[in-house]
Amino acid sequence: MKHVIALDVGGTGIKSALIGSSGELLHQARRETPRERGTDTVVESVLEAAAELRAHGERRFGRPAAAVGVAVPGIVDVGTGTVVFAANLGWHDLPLGSLLADRLGGVPVAFGHDVRTGGLAEQRIGAGRGAEQFLFLAIGTGIAGAIAFGGRIEAGAHGAGGEIGHIVVRPGGAACPCGRRGCLEQYASASAVGRAWAAASGRPAADAAACVRALEAGDSRARTVWDDALAALADGLVTCLTLLDPGTVIIGGGLAEAGDTLFEPLRAAVGKRLAFERMPEIVPAALGETAGCLGAGLLAWDLLGG
Repeated sequence: MKHVIALDVGGTGIKSALIGSSGELLHQARRETPRERGTDTVVESVLEAAAELRAHGERRFGRPAAAVGVAVPGIVDVGTGTVVFAANLGWHDLPLGSLLADRLGGVPVAFGHDVRTGGLAEQRIGAGRGAEQFLFLAIGTGIAGAIAFGGRIEAGAHGAGGEIGHIVVRPGGAACPCGRRGCLEQYASASAVGRAWAAASGRPAADAAACVRALEAGDSRARTVWDDALAALADGLVTCLTLLDPGTVIIGGGLAEAGDTLFEPLRAAVGKRLAFERMPEIVPAALGETAGCLGAGLLAWDLLGG
């Protein structure tokens, strides 16, 4: 059976899978990203994950994978397979494409940004099926997006399209690692909600999920934290709607696990902020944490001509 390898490389975990020609998951695995952020250590773990999948595919399907698709959290030169910059992995100008090809016997390798590959999967086989113009947001440790026009995920002129988490929603506000102050992800990411709830509750280890549980139990402090985050998220989304006019907004990542606790008040908050803009559908992502791997697999199939 013809298949491809998919790798979704993150700061905490490396997800890997074998993907069939219709986008189906044939096998999946996961390993922790090494705590040592030296380039050699993390790269070797990625190469080992790919080699293990190749061997599994040969045993199970009688043939090696036809291509590899890789999703990484950074800027990639897709033409050369070079990871230009991936801050949380410690990668700069890393020729990962050639390293994978060498380890796997010359197999072709396709690359994409992790959130844009997730958006690609949602577009083709998830919540965005049939939508020509949509915005996909992954709200987790940070906030990033994928923008689709005419059925295509747009990377931008320099490969940085969709960095919606760095829209300034609170000018002069909290400092962001990007160098600005008041960026959206400093107020509405899962990590930002967790920090705010930890401060409000006096529990340093509290996270966003704990805030949601307290909110649903009627805690007024959690209500304040949640409302502040939703207000920032709605402000950022309205800026996106004004610029992009998507018909659908798909939200995934850890914060989306709050379900209606997130989506119902968010739709209301966005609606109150609209002027001439049209209200899009705001829906949860369908593919969960498999989206990045599935999207990477689709990139590999695209490299082979579908």
